Amino acid sequence: MTSLVIIDTSCANLSSVRFAFERLGVEPVVSASPAVIRAAERVVLPGVGTAAAAMRNLQQLGLVEVIQQLEQPVLGICLGMQLLTDYSAEGNVDCLGVVPARTERMIADGLPLPHMGWNTITDPSASNPLLRGVESPAYCYFVHSFAVAVDQYTSAQCTYSKAENGQPFAAMIRSKNFFGAQFHPERSGTVGAQILQNFLALTDGD
Repeated sequence: MTSLVIIDTSCANLSSVRFAFERLGVEPVVSASPAVIRAAERVVLPGVGTAAAAMRNLQQLGLVEVIQQLEQPVLGICLGMQLLTDYSAEGNVDCLGVVPARTERMIADGLPLPHMGWNTITDPSASNPLLRGVESPAYCYFVHSFAVAVDQYTSAQCTYSKAENGQPFAAMIRSKNFFGAQFHPERSGTVGAQILQNFLALTDGD
């Protein structure tokens, strides 16, 4: 059994994430303890709400440097992915800076924000082992108004636009042991379950 800690950021509904891993046979520990987080084999950083509030909570909990120094696989989900970047325009706040990217307000081409519901992720990268067994396009569930631009750290992308050639954004990112999913894998059916299973199955070679 892989030891898994879901960081209690005090600004996320953790139940759906915990239940998703329980369905895969893992009993996660929900904790804000630096010692417990450091000792885990896998760490999940969830989040809902604003980046400014989430970073404030992490600072108050003394977890910013703890997360930055983690060497085991870390998965940021939705806002948690955005917190992995250098900066978020949602409150003009410095984030964890473990993925060299910036989070900006989405370019929605006149569509409503937040971008909410099912959309396709495309162009999965072989460099991201979380995407093994995931075929393109794959439907995933999104809820967000801010996003990360597509760059060299992007391992899957999505487009929210009326136009066929709308501007894509990063649906998944990776830098070293830090992985991010802008969508909610815990709400994304069999595709999301595959991604979470791949996260649990990561090896040192990945």
